[in-house]
Amino acid sequence: MTQHVNKAAIAAAFGRAATTYDSHAELQRTSGELLADMLEGRRIATMLDAGCGTGWYSRAWRKKGCHVTALDLSPDMLNYAAQQESADGYLEGDIEAIALPDGQVDLAWSNLAVQWCNDLRSGLSELYRVTRPGGCVAFTTLAADSLSELHTAWHAVDERSHANQFLSFEQIQSACEGWRCSLKVHEISQSYVSVMSAMHSLKGIGATHLHDGRKASLMTRQQLQKLSLAWPQKEGQFPLTWQLVCGVIERD
Repeated sequence: MTQHVNKAAIAAAFGRAATTYDSHAELQRTSGELLADMLEGRRIATMLDAGCGTGWYSRAWRKKGCHVTALDLSPDMLNYAAQQESADGYLEGDIEAIALPDGQVDLAWSNLAVQWCNDLRSGLSELYRVTRPGGCVAFTTLAADSLSELHTAWHAVDERSHANQFLSFEQIQSACEGWRCSLKVHEISQSYVSVMSAMHSLKGIGATHLHDGRKASLMTRQQLQKLSLAWPQKEGQFPLTWQLVCGVIERD
């Protein structure tokens, strides 16, 4: 459940993507909708949006009448969210060390952010801590076998790692042990007209940076040609498939 993450580099990468992020964030919106479906019927007055990004879901929850605190590791992302008047309060910081007292919110929400934690259990424990008894933690994350097409294509070019390897579902399940938790797995596939458009989409959401902080190297024309030939195509399109895990933890 532990992985080394260069958080300063990751924060900088997402900060650079702040102004273009929403135009590429179809996956983030889809995952948030699937997570929100798991919370249907709950009464939520206060919430923490942990890893708020541009504040898309902070605004959505605020429109529902919630008092929203937006948290992000990237100051540029947080500033962008503030410019959009996304939340009632803003907090720059790390999900693994949230600068809030215990039991502050009805809902600790984290949409596609906890995969950037050094230790998933640590991040979820902090979200659990700041949630009031009777409330819940709701999160989405990515699991192993995400971006299988990208890994397959790069394997034909060289032996270097060009995309992150995420935790297995069993490891995510293990990180939730001891809590009343419901987990659902969804396979989400996106299609692109070319390898370049697929890679551009990943760059647009800051996802071309690896956990250790290394930026994916620029492709040569020869590499691009090899990637295009090796990429598992479907009906003439270049798919990117994600293994999405949605989880709700009840705060006892």
